[in-house]
Amino acid sequence: MSLVEDGHFRTTASAAARMAEIGGRGRALVASKTLRAGEIVLRDSPILLYSALPLNPSSPERLQQQKGRGGNHHRYCDHCFRILESSSPYVVSCPLCSAAGGGGGGGGGGGGGHTLVLFCSPNCRSAALGSSHTPWVCQALNRLRDSAYSWPLHHHHQERQVQARFLVAAYNLAIVSPSNFRKLLWLQGEYLAQPDDAAAFLHSIVSFLCPPPPPPRSSAEFSFSLELTAALLSKDKVNAFGLMEPFAEDGDRSVRAYGIYPNASFFNHDCLPNACRFDYIDATAAAAAAAAECNTNIVVRVLHDVPEGREICLSYFPVNLNHTDRQRRLKEDYDFTCVCDRCKVEANWSEEEEEEEEDYDELMKDSETEDVMVKEENDFPHAYFFLRYMCNRKNCWGTLAPLPPSDGTPSSVMECNSCGNLKNYEEEMDSDANKE
Repeated sequence: MSLVEDGHFRTTASAAARMAEIGGRGRALVASKTLRAGEIVLRDSPILLYSALPLNPSSPERLQQQKGRGGNHHRYCDHCFRILESSSPYVVSCPLCSAAGGGGGGGGGGGGGHTLVLFCSPNCRSAALGSSHTPWVCQALNRLRDSAYSWPLHHHHQERQVQARFLVAAYNLAIVSPSNFRKLLWLQGEYLAQPDDAAAFLHSIVSFLCPPPPPPRSSAEFSFSLELTAALLSKDKVNAFGLMEPFAEDGDRSVRAYGIYPNASFFNHDCLPNACRFDYIDATAAAAAAAAECNTNIVVRVLHDVPEGREICLSYFPVNLNHTDRQRRLKEDYDFTCVCDRCKVEANWSEEEEEEEEDYDELMKDSETEDVMVKEENDFPHAYFFLRYMCNRKNCWGTLAPLPPSDGTPSSVMECNSCGNLKNYEEEMDSDANKE
């Protein structure tokens, strides 16, 4: 299903969702029919992918991330962002970077020298060289990584380095796929009358080190400029989806890459969502081919039945965050204040009650008993959502959605969108009943 095509929004009669304007919320996706629990609302492919890691893999930020994960870290393919297995005979490097003796934008590596750009297979390398890793991208990332050229950038926080990666990917998109670049510009994100300091700084870095080639004559409106740089950064801020590093019970989980998904970008936020997104980025090439899916695609499924016309919402972050932290993140990252039903209830809570919500893992441990559920629903109106739809695996906090219905019959198997765990809700309920 495509809702955005060459800058114009459209729907299809068979689509599970359609675009709608909702007062106070802007463009949104609503159910175009009654949806059953677990039903797939949307499959979407990225028009743009870029690494979320520092330009220098030996930077303090990356070393701190590795420390937070118990010292473990992974390298990723620079095109599809799968984990690169060190023992794989199929891993290949970029011929341009190899010829230059080093190069830009790899997902890992060590030491003080350049890190080769690596791909998980010759097929991935071939696709990248014609799209995401063109000669200009290779040269640009190489120069951005070289502190002799771009020392001001390396003295900024990792966020500026990742934004520089995005700008390189975005300006490259204008060259290799003008139609997708138009889709990017049509996404939500304010055009600033006066570009801010961050946009001015990043534009000066790119302009000095690696000005992009002129776009095709048919896309002359995409000419490199400070105003376009500022517009692109605003699109990235509110539309990028994070593709996470592998789940680990004993450490923090960071973003490995960001993607711009033109259709999924129109899902609005709710702190008690009725849908969640899944990605299977580390699926093997064979598994992805068997499922007729690209590993970088995302799939959105509803958590429960949704009536026709109801807005379909995602949570932009783990649902266990307390009210104060949710509001802060939404204001900083998306510039809005949430007034969903959950926020209306929690806005009147005391600090002690917010701390109790943060310690919700204790309730999850006790969730086997129905008495606990009844007690908590009296004091915590949305307790049922947490008990039914939040993963109770240590350090996960993912959202559970049923597997897609089979022959119209909803599945009782719930899948976590963070750690991938599967659990059979009906079997757990029967087991609890037998214990009683």
